Amino acid sequence: MTQKNKYVKPGLAVFCTVGAILLFYDTLFGSKALLRFGRELLSAVEPILYGAFMAYLLSPVITFFEKRLFKAEKATVGRHWRKVSGGVRALSIFLTWAILGVLLFLLGYVLLPELYKSIVQLIANVETYYTTISTWLHDLFETYPQLEAWTVTQLDGYFLSMADNLQNRLLEWATSLMTLVSGGVFGVIGFFGNLLVGVIVSVYFLATKEAVAAHTRKVVCGLFSGEKVYWIFRGARKVDSIFSGFVRGKLLDSLIIGILCFIGCSILRFPYTPLVSVIVGVTNVIPFFGPFLGAIPSIFLILLVSPLQAVYFSIFILALQQLDGNVIGPTILGEKTGLPSLWVILAILVGGHFFGFIGMFFGVPVCACGYNAVTFLVERRLEKKHMSSDTGDYVAGVPAAGDEPAEEQTP
Repeated sequence: MTQKNKYVKPGLAVFCTVGAILLFYDTLFGSKALLRFGRELLSAVEPILYGAFMAYLLSPVITFFEKRLFKAEKATVGRHWRKVSGGVRALSIFLTWAILGVLLFLLGYVLLPELYKSIVQLIANVETYYTTISTWLHDLFETYPQLEAWTVTQLDGYFLSMADNLQNRLLEWATSLMTLVSGGVFGVIGFFGNLLVGVIVSVYFLATKEAVAAHTRKVVCGLFSGEKVYWIFRGARKVDSIFSGFVRGKLLDSLIIGILCFIGCSILRFPYTPLVSVIVGVTNVIPFFGPFLGAIPSIFLILLVSPLQAVYFSIFILALQQLDGNVIGPTILGEKTGLPSLWVILAILVGGHFFGFIGMFFGVPVCACGYNAVTFLVERRLEKKHMSSDTGDYVAGVPAAGDEPAEEQTP
């Protein structure tokens, strides 16, 4: 029996290695069956992912209602987990979703009609804006007639081509658009269907969050040794601290900035106020680059209507971003990621390149988790070598280890 067992581990290692090579080759050069299976699996569990994400975002609200509003205390159920009474939990979940639903309804009731009017107005004024831009270019290149002629020719060509397409190919485009829209309608219906199922799943997660956490701890304790369990839970708490603080805080911060922008633009009577407020609020979720991504197109839109108002809007946005950067943002977010500015820029660029807007948002907390993990591992290794973990000690060179002579320092 012992003779047979000594071949089991090498056999399993060879089998797993060959299987990994075949999967790697198929993913890169073959039929990509693994990728197709992954996409199908992701599509199947999409409602569960929506529900888990919504439950993760709303869990602090539920806890707030239970502790502050109902003064509920967690009670032990057997020896497995602690929970509040079912009635308090159900009422807290109902209040949370009711408040969220009312806020979404009011936001849509106030914002969507005005946003629609702004978009219609923008489309209706395209030709006027074209004339305005042509005039600006004429004035700008007045001393360079050849460059002006080339620029105007290019603009005229684009405009005539667009007009011809709208007049002569409208029927063909309409047919294609109907086909696209019909598919898009089913896609939208599918998305909202998954979202509705996700809401139901989130209610289940919120109602049984202690049980879910207890089962998760049970599985981790069963699969790993005692020391590994400690480090896994410690890492999980750090990841939760980074993600919960950044994601919830940044979404709340962006909502506040969008509302303040809408109120301020309405008072100052800037054109395209709803559209500009949505752009500023949505792009504000992106750290570092968000204010610029939202301000530049907004300033350009207002510039087409009134250059003076564009100047006023620039001053207003600058003041709003200063308020966000110095008061609102630090109050809500604090130092949740602990990520240096260079790494924030790198995370946004890499995340945006691979996953677009979503990658630019989630790239920062993901990079922050990796950064904290690497920093922790490096500091642990330095402690084992009896070397300093303070970065300032490495400015002049490599400090000596505790068990090495000082003259062996690297200059």
